[in-house]
Amino acid sequence: MDVAFWRSKRVFLTGHTGFKGGWLAIWLARLGAGIHGFSLAPPTRPSLFEVAGVENVLASHVIGDIRDGDALGDALAAAEPEIVFHMAAQPLVRLSYDEPVETYATNVMGTVNLLEAVRRCDSVRTIVNVTSDKCYENREWDRPYREDDAMGGYDPYSSSKGCAELVAQAYQRSFFGEGKWLASARAGNVIGGGDWAVDRLLPDFFRAIDAGETLSIRSPDAVRPWQHVLEPLCGYLKLAEALYRNGEDYCGGWNFGPDAGDTWPVRKIVDYLLPDGDGVDITNAEQPHEAKMLTLDSAKAKARLDWRPVWDVGHALAMTTEWHRRWRASDDMNAVCGGQIDAYMRAVS
Repeated sequence: MDVAFWRSKRVFLTGHTGFKGGWLAIWLARLGAGIHGFSLAPPTRPSLFEVAGVENVLASHVIGDIRDGDALGDALAAAEPEIVFHMAAQPLVRLSYDEPVETYATNVMGTVNLLEAVRRCDSVRTIVNVTSDKCYENREWDRPYREDDAMGGYDPYSSSKGCAELVAQAYQRSFFGEGKWLASARAGNVIGGGDWAVDRLLPDFFRAIDAGETLSIRSPDAVRPWQHVLEPLCGYLKLAEALYRNGEDYCGGWNFGPDAGDTWPVRKIVDYLLPDGDGVDITNAEQPHEAKMLTLDSAKAKARLDWRPVWDVGHALAMTTEWHRRWRASDDMNAVCGGQIDAYMRAVS
């Protein structure tokens, strides 16, 4: 990563009040960028946005809904950004079964609204549209999914992310180019400090530990590509820089997943966190469908962006646990985030 590239860059970030968006805002601020955020209010309490003081690192902070195209367009025009990261989304598979209309409205039409606003904003040169590893039509293959595999999705969330990919592809082909370039980024199951979402393994684990309760897990044999949140964020930053400098050569989809050895079943993560097996309950309740096998092939990012994961899943779990311990101790969590970002950048270099 060319650290100097980001100095004084104007960046528009949707979803900055969320888990991944908050980490990216802190990182961009440390690189010297001016960050303009647009998002709903923080989705949980506590939240990374609040405990790490993310608002304090922003040039502007707008609470708004990406389903409101006019408000989104006004905020983008006022920010006059050069680079856009689109991370606002309804991010949960299980919630999408309960709220499918909201999921599609947010993840599909919200993406349309953002790209329409970008069309009208002459300052924008680069757009990174963040979707999900679940955008692929899941065949329960043993082999990792590659960028040219078909989009799809069994559940509303996964389907909405496949749709968002098709929207991005159509806008790049139909409206962008000649100085305005768009790419999509797909990551694995990210973990890290400051995630309090419901129905995610690590947040559920910490909630159970903090409350002295039993951890209830589902689908213990489901296999996922686990990675620390800083791994894909590094990929997004490198992709945005490459798009800005080289345009069309870097459009399209990009996978940012962990190495094969860090693709673990849920049961292995739980055994790592609770090696004695106490305090764990595997629920027998009927569950909505979720993919059993999901891995990503990141060969393209490794070859063309010189991106590669540097923290294995054990280290990612240790960093996440340490972050949570520091939060419980009432430490300065913006400084803790900054320290982990600095440690990651040293590992990358």
